[in-house]
Amino acid sequence: MIELAPLLLFLSVCLLLMAGYPVALTLGGASFLFAIVGASVGAFDMSFIELLPNRVFGTVENTTLIAVPLFVFMGVLLEKSKIAEELLESMSRLFGGIRGGIAISVVIVGALLAASTGIVGATVVTMGLMSLPAMTKQGYSHSFSTGTICATGTLGQIIPPSIALVLLGDIMSSAYQEAQMSMGIFSPKPVSVGDLFVGALVPGAILVGMYLIYILIAARWQPKPPANTTAIHWPSLLSALVPPLVLIGLVLGSIIMGAATPTEAAGVGALGALILGLVRRRLDWQIITQALRQSTQVTAMVFLILVGAAMFSLVFRGFGGEEQIHALFEWLPGGQVAAILMVMVIIFVLGFILDFIEITFVVVPLFAPALLAMGVDPVWLGVMIAVNLQTSFLTPPFGFALFYLRGVAPATVATKSIYKGVMPYIAIQILLMALLALFPELVTELPASLRD
Repeated sequence: MIELAPLLLFLSVCLLLMAGYPVALTLGGASFLFAIVGASVGAFDMSFIELLPNRVFGTVENTTLIAVPLFVFMGVLLEKSKIAEELLESMSRLFGGIRGGIAISVVIVGALLAASTGIVGATVVTMGLMSLPAMTKQGYSHSFSTGTICATGTLGQIIPPSIALVLLGDIMSSAYQEAQMSMGIFSPKPVSVGDLFVGALVPGAILVGMYLIYILIAARWQPKPPANTTAIHWPSLLSALVPPLVLIGLVLGSIIMGAATPTEAAGVGALGALILGLVRRRLDWQIITQALRQSTQVTAMVFLILVGAAMFSLVFRGFGGEEQIHALFEWLPGGQVAAILMVMVIIFVLGFILDFIEITFVVVPLFAPALLAMGVDPVWLGVMIAVNLQTSFLTPPFGFALFYLRGVAPATVATKSIYKGVMPYIAIQILLMALLALFPELVTELPASLRD
């Protein structure tokens, strides 16, 4: 019965999260309860719990995680600066005469927003409010319109700078060091958030291209747009397009060129977004205060979840869960390929019921060290998990992108239409994972070339 304790702990946490209990308190509370029960029957060593203060101190001391509030602050400021509205209006004029032109505009603007904010909810809500009425007015089906908006919003998960990549990068770094230590390598090679950022650039671009190809094909069955009689005002288009591109270049360019760490680049991005908003006279003290408050709330949530996840990890390890996972991977026929496939399927299935943060902090730390010890490339694994987690925003019934759009969509848009609309995009994301599995150099080649 004691051998089942790690599995029971994992299932208990998942069930409590599905019931709606707070993530951090569920992770910490359920783990501590299991520890007390285990210690009372002599099956758990409470010295594992004594390691928690060191884990918490290490989390607080981790400078990489400072990028989280800075990127959130940057994203909120850009949202309040109405940059998305100007971009979408200009792009709609540019592609207005093409069948599916509005959907193409949504994807392009969404990709630019993803590369400058990395916040899924803000992108989905903004696009839903601005583009859904226009697409409906032109006769586009509800499923085509809502599916495109939801899928575009999730690009913030895979296109840097992404909060998901920051959190995954930190976890993968720790897991890689742990895996190398277990193999007797006591001078482990570092894996940084910047490596994941660079590794995600090509897959992100491929995903945007696949979205656009699907839209061009699917738009053949959508109504032809009215003739575009509005002339393109190039100065307005450039004034809307150039500032975010410059900001993206400063943030990502400094990371790729090695001139700045992700945390330093996040600081540059936050300052740039603040200056951009002030120059355009779209920000006042009240809006800046709201942005600071929202950034603080997100940061507090993330760090509290990290504390709960640390407790979960210690208790899971104290019950021998880590050794059981290693034994399971060694037992699986098919070796490394079977182990990776099993983990990806588990993450995909959990995406139907759990949020990406919950999966990142609960599942990834359990399986990543064992996979990395088998020789899996950490950057490739991190990007694969990021793409997989991206589907959790789209998969019914609890996909957060679906909830965000449902909240701003009119009552005439049926929920089943939203579910139907995202299905092709889920298939596209699965196809991308298959491509990355067949051609891992799409992820690994660019980071390796920049290191050399």
